[in-house]
Amino acid sequence: MSSETKTLKPNNFLSPAALANNEKAQALIKQLAHPVLGHFIHGKEVPSLSGKVFTNKSPIDGTNLNETAMGDVEDVAAASKSSSDAFESWQAWPAKKRRDLLHTIADTLERHSESISLLETADTGQPLRFTEKTAARGAENFHYFADLCTRATDGHSYPTPTHLNYTVRDPIGPIAAITPWNMPFMLATWKIAPALAAGCSVVHKPAEWSPLTASLLAKLAFEAGLPAGVLNLVHGTGDQAGTAITQDPHIKAIAFVGGTKTGSRIMSQGAASLKRVHFELGGKSPVVVFDDADLDRAVDAVAFMIFSLNGQRCNAGSRLLVQDTIHDQFVQRLVEKAKSIRVGNPFDPLTEVGPLIHQNQLAKVIQHCTDAKKSGATMHCGGAVNGQTDLPSAGHWFEPAIVTGLSADMPIVQEEVFGPVLAVLPFKDEAQALALANNSRYGLSTYLWTSHLARAHRLARSFQSGMVWVNTEISRNLSTPFGGMKDSGIGRDGGDWSFDFYMETRNICIALDAHSIPKIGAPSVKT
Repeated sequence: MSSETKTLKPNNFLSPAALANNEKAQALIKQLAHPVLGHFIHGKEVPSLSGKVFTNKSPIDGTNLNETAMGDVEDVAAASKSSSDAFESWQAWPAKKRRDLLHTIADTLERHSESISLLETADTGQPLRFTEKTAARGAENFHYFADLCTRATDGHSYPTPTHLNYTVRDPIGPIAAITPWNMPFMLATWKIAPALAAGCSVVHKPAEWSPLTASLLAKLAFEAGLPAGVLNLVHGTGDQAGTAITQDPHIKAIAFVGGTKTGSRIMSQGAASLKRVHFELGGKSPVVVFDDADLDRAVDAVAFMIFSLNGQRCNAGSRLLVQDTIHDQFVQRLVEKAKSIRVGNPFDPLTEVGPLIHQNQLAKVIQHCTDAKKSGATMHCGGAVNGQTDLPSAGHWFEPAIVTGLSADMPIVQEEVFGPVLAVLPFKDEAQALALANNSRYGLSTYLWTSHLARAHRLARSFQSGMVWVNTEISRNLSTPFGGMKDSGIGRDGGDWSFDFYMETRNICIALDAHSIPKIGAPSVKT
């Protein structure tokens, strides 16, 4: 870390605010996970049937946060049977009753917002300035889908002169929600809330790197009145608990958020039982900036979408495509902004970037940058933090980095780095910008900056991505479809699109009159 960068950091790792928040978090962890953070099955916290546990380590300093139950096929079987048994009564609940309960769960989450944010920061290294909104966003998911409960079963009418066709929807059954470590609480509610609203029961497996808030969510939902078995939780690795879930006969569908390779493996594992899948997978989202854009706003948006949440977000704008006429000045402004970002203790309210979640993830990010530099790229700022700071050496520290001098086929441009690293490429005109943007196996999000209205519409219709944002960073609207194309996923979340996944559609056809029925064979003989 350069001396110039160090002078821009006003927060000391041992600041009073950070210490106070850390102490609160440690007390919460001790209360939640004493002596071991267990599974939550049929309304009770239980250990693994094998007795096995795994250690959850702090991304901040490498210390042990807690021991967590290690689930396997027997624990998953218990959870899925509980969810299967609970499904029959849960789906029969009147929609208004489910609605009221989901609102109660949302209110409960809001009351525990401080605990949720502190646990999330301790578990993931995400700065408190972002996790303090975690409970509110999770509660918003529950409130939103609660209001949709009464129309979840609604269908459509397709009348003809002789027949009436109408559709109805029914919950598909027990589903599995397998969620990631980067925004664990919010993404868990993003899957669980619509499933419950639809009338499904849920088996939740959170990522093993971030188990804490998942356990709190299950307990708070039960305490708010959710019947035993409607939401079960099994901790563990993907190889053991995850594989058992994807192959369990009680589970009818799998909602997964995570890496593309894992999604492919889940699809293969669930194929034998024809499980329905919904995947939100990897991304390498381009940000396309033309020279007629509002550059002040574009600089802020680009920096926010790659460096917030430690760069560990599926729809991060990790590929910057900037018109060659403004390339140098735009990059320089971004470098200045990146150097001013406060990296440090995530419990400090001033911190903007904390440690990456795991040493494996840190190693991956470092390797991408190292390989790019070996290939001739220029790294203008950032990188792994060495021991010349007050940050704990065992933490997974990486300062925001901006890399130029790249070719479109380099791994750092094509692969999901999932860290605070921005890869920059220049383009000459609209045609080249479109070609570069679509030159990816991923297709989750695209961000476009231009003041040219016709160009905005042309390109928005041509980008190969599930979502396009024009002259804005990501704007969350729970009614709109969220999901990707190509290797970025299958299906859409949000509004009625969520119910299309968690419910089965039945068509009913009724004759309206004595229409002519086709005849075949000999006439029937009346007796």
